[in-house]
Amino acid sequence: MARMMIIDAHTHILPPSIIQARSEYMAADRWFGLLYASPRSRLASAPDLIASMDRAGIDAAVCFGFGFRDGEICRRCNDYVLDSAAQWPGRIIPFSLVSPAEEGAVREAQRCLDAGAVGIGELMPDGQEFSLQDERLATLIQLLEASNAPLMLHVNELVGHRYPGKGRVGPEDAYALATAHPALNLILSHWGGGLPFYELMPSARAALTNVWYDTAASPLLYDDRIFALVSRWAPNKVIFGTDYPLLTQRRFLDRVLSVEIPAEELQAMLAGNLMTALGQSKTEKA
Repeated sequence: MARMMIIDAHTHILPPSIIQARSEYMAADRWFGLLYASPRSRLASAPDLIASMDRAGIDAAVCFGFGFRDGEICRRCNDYVLDSAAQWPGRIIPFSLVSPAEEGAVREAQRCLDAGAVGIGELMPDGQEFSLQDERLATLIQLLEASNAPLMLHVNELVGHRYPGKGRVGPEDAYALATAHPALNLILSHWGGGLPFYELMPSARAALTNVWYDTAASPLLYDDRIFALVSRWAPNKVIFGTDYPLLTQRRFLDRVLSVEIPAEELQAMLAGNLMTALGQSKTEKA
């Protein structure tokens, strides 16, 4: 059997200047401070990511910085990600970040899309303090629809154990956003907080036609059987993403490959579904 292409759809990289001044950025951004309070919480640069991909046998990765509340810090992350994509073409697929609560978010999104970004995200409603009903977010979505570019959104499961950074935006909010903007290609991180289970409802499945679910941080949240189970009823919706450097790419991939999943569904999860979410023209551009 031919080797499968593998794309990690959810990775974070930060400029070395931010990594070196970690404590300053933790003090400046409440959500960043919560998530990186532990010294064991790793930060990664582009070379770190490339080395990790080489070790894991991953062909390419969708990359973005961190969803800071301050739009100017987001811009610095975007510049770094775009520069890294130019340095490692075909291996780093750039997404860009904006702070929807701030003026200029749409302008920054347009700048990044013009510079080669293929999507916007991972936006973090709780950390960036914006509502999914915010009119500024709706304006950003209009741009993305016109550009055939996806939005990646951080969504939390609202039950289970508490942990630093667990937010209040869950599957019901994500469902409302998807139904309000059916033309938007929407990637919901962390299994959409459990939303794919509702794809077993015919009415919900019809409303979620342009919605995909990435697997980011899955080993911290779910039994590994989730990969095979959700792929069984939503084979075109699951997107492999690790949340590197929160989790090690090689170990995460090994866990996915250890689950019995039909080859066609596995290839869709590891690359094909992401390509569909990006749109064919965007994939070729990347």
